[in-house]
Amino acid sequence: MYRERVTSAPGPVDQPQPASGVVHTAPADGTHSDLGPSGVGPGGVGPGGVGAGGFASDGWGPQGWPTTPPAGYATPEPDRLTRFVLRLYERSPRWAVPLAALGCVAVGMSYALLSNPTHADPDAAPTCLLKLTTGLDCPGCGGTRALWYVLHGDLPAAARHHFLFVFALPFLAYLFVAWAGNQAFGWRLPELRISSKVITGFLGAWLAFSVLRNLPWAPFTSLYV
Repeated sequence: MYRERVTSAPGPVDQPQPASGVVHTAPADGTHSDLGPSGVGPGGVGPGGVGAGGFASDGWGPQGWPTTPPAGYATPEPDRLTRFVLRLYERSPRWAVPLAALGCVAVGMSYALLSNPTHADPDAAPTCLLKLTTGLDCPGCGGTRALWYVLHGDLPAAARHHFLFVFALPFLAYLFVAWAGNQAFGWRLPELRISSKVITGFLGAWLAFSVLRNLPWAPFTSLYV
């Protein structure tokens, strides 16, 4: 029996060859390293396929993942109107925006007081297009009359014309006062936290109220305005 003396260990046939000018070093821990004089391997890539700048030379890592950050989108330039509004907002005092919002609320209240919607004709301008064409109450029908009764202190009559508006009015008033006080004077009123479930439930109740008030049977006929 003859025994062949094994002169080389089996392994892959094609072994990567170091590039020219690369110093083959053997670290003290026995690991293999093909790093150049500056610690950078072939093609400017260091250990793990990462170059001296932290990225591979071709922009891809050893696992096929991109190592270079993607190019971001350029920020569009604002138009003239947007620039004017932004400049006006930056130069205006902090109480200007709450005062403008308060002015809008005052205009709505003044319209309700001066027009007296409780004695207006159904087709008086401005009118509800849905009610004028179909005879049905829209989800907001009766809100102006409810506001008129609230301003006159008649809460039962206001609730008769739009119950959900009267119910939500204290919450809306507090949210406005808390926001305006914080913007204008820096007040820190207790925050009114309204969860998404509460908002969804309120919108569902508003939808049900809008449907029930148009049903032609008692007691739903009492909700028709």
